[in-house]
Amino acid sequence: MKLIVGLGNPGAKYARNRHNIGFMALDMIASDHGFPAWKSKHQGVVSEGRFGSDRAVLLKPETYMNKSGDSVGAAMRFYKLEPEDIIVLHDEIDLAPGKVKWKVGGGHAGHNGLRSIHAHIGADYARVRLGVGHPGHKDAVPGYVLRDFPKADAEWLDDVLRGCSDGAPHLAKGDGSKFMNAVGMRLSPPRSGNAEKSKANPKASAEEPSAEPDSRSTLQKLLDRFS
Repeated sequence: MKLIVGLGNPGAKYARNRHNIGFMALDMIASDHGFPAWKSKHQGVVSEGRFGSDRAVLLKPETYMNKSGDSVGAAMRFYKLEPEDIIVLHDEIDLAPGKVKWKVGGGHAGHNGLRSIHAHIGADYARVRLGVGHPGHKDAVPGYVLRDFPKADAEWLDDVLRGCSDGAPHLAKGDGSKFMNAVGMRLSPPRSGNAEKSKANPKASAEEPSAEPDSRSTLQKLLDRFS
């Protein structure tokens, strides 16, 4: 069993902040994979479910970011897990917006949520680093991560969240490579067979029926997911 943790701050005030991208990813995963309603437990909220035969617990700490380790440590002890069974999804200012990286172990790089987790369970857990970009100066970082994503970020943000959801079954197996492949398919999808076919035979492509277009903007689609 894996404990999959998303980092963020509780409450509507912070819900759309860059710092809360971990919460957003877990909400997408829970919704897409039919996990049950969130329940208050372990100083956070949890949802327990399965990806096929693989059991997983989703956890969103409600201790505020700089005490995330209190919640993660409590859940790890309750489920009798080891640090190797923990996967943490968090915002990463050292990655460009829309970039996603998988990492196991290592330092916390000044991230307050990771710093707290390190203090409670050590460094030997896996992380999904979700790039949100850097404001350019370290003094500007606190205000930057505690501001909402701008409208201009809606498209890549939606792709990242959906990619994490696509790859979630691989997180439950602890397979970082396959998780990253699933994310990559969402962020940089291959050319479809229809696209190649249309080049070879434009008339055949034109005769295929098309679906009713979705008139919602990208931002509205993303907001609807979390309304």
